[in-house]
Amino acid sequence: MAENNPTLRRRRLGGRLRELRKQAGLTVEQAAEVLLCTPSKISRMENAQRGASQRDVRDLCAAYGISDEDLIDQLMTLAREIRKPGLKHEHGDLGNDALYTYMELEAGASSITEFQTACFPGLLQTEDYARALIRGLLPRMADDVLERRVAARMARQPAVLERPKPPRYWAFIDEAVLHRRVGGTEIMRAQLEHALVIAEKRHVTLQVVPFDKGAYMGAGSPFVYLEMEEGVGSHVVYIEILVRNEYLERSDDLDVHREAIDQIRATALDPRASLECIAQMMRTYMN
Repeated sequence: MAENNPTLRRRRLGGRLRELRKQAGLTVEQAAEVLLCTPSKISRMENAQRGASQRDVRDLCAAYGISDEDLIDQLMTLAREIRKPGLKHEHGDLGNDALYTYMELEAGASSITEFQTACFPGLLQTEDYARALIRGLLPRMADDVLERRVAARMARQPAVLERPKPPRYWAFIDEAVLHRRVGGTEIMRAQLEHALVIAEKRHVTLQVVPFDKGAYMGAGSPFVYLEMEEGVGSHVVYIEILVRNEYLERSDDLDVHREAIDQIRATALDPRASLECIAQMMRTYMN
C-alpha cells in the first residue's frame, strides 16, 4: 500500500519545496511572483493540498538557485509520480474520497494513536464486525460499495500492522465499545477475541477507559493521531464525523490532542488490566 501512495509523495515534495524556498530566503509571495501565480498556489503545494507539476518544480528550482541536477531530478520524479493512480484505482469507489487520503497517511505513519468511544478501531476489526458497523452507520450505502469498503478495511490491517517496519500502534477504547453489540452476540464475541489476539503484537497496545472513571478529556471526541515518518510533513490528527472528515496539522491542534492522549492514557486501565477486562466481557457473550 505504501508504494501506491500519491499522498505521501505529495507531502514529501511539498515539504522539500518549502525547505528550499526558505533556504533561498524567499517568501511565499516572492515565489508566487516568479511562477506568475497566486501565493495560495504556492502554499497549497507546500502543504500538500495540491500536487506540484514538473513545470512548477523546474521553475521553482530555478528561482531558488538550485543547480544540483540529482536533487532536481529527484523532485521532478516525485512530481511525475504524484500523477500515478492511487488507492482509488486499487480499491474502487468507497463512497468517500477522504478515506483514500487517510489510508495513504496511515501507510506512512511511524506511530498511530487512536481513541474510539463507540466502536473498535478499524485496524482491530473483524470482517463481520466491520460489515455490520458500516451498514449500521450508513444504512443507505449500496451493497457493492459496502463490500469494497469492508475489503479495503481488511487490507489495511496486514498492510499497516504486519509490514516489515510496522508503526507503533496505541489504541484506546471507551468501555462503551465493549457493550455495544454491533452485529449481534456471535460477531461481538469473535470481535473481542480478535482484538485480544492483535493486542499481543509487540508494537500494539490496547487500553480500555472504564465507566467508573466518569468524565475525562477527549470523551465524546474520537480521533486518530498520526506521527508521520521523516520527510513526509508534520504530524496529523484525523477526525471523522457523520458529514465530513477533518485533518488537523496546526501546532495548537496537535498540542491539544497530545494532551488528550496523555490524559486518556492516565485514565485508562493499564494494558494488562485492559486485556483482562476485554476477556471478561468476551465470556459474557459466550453465555
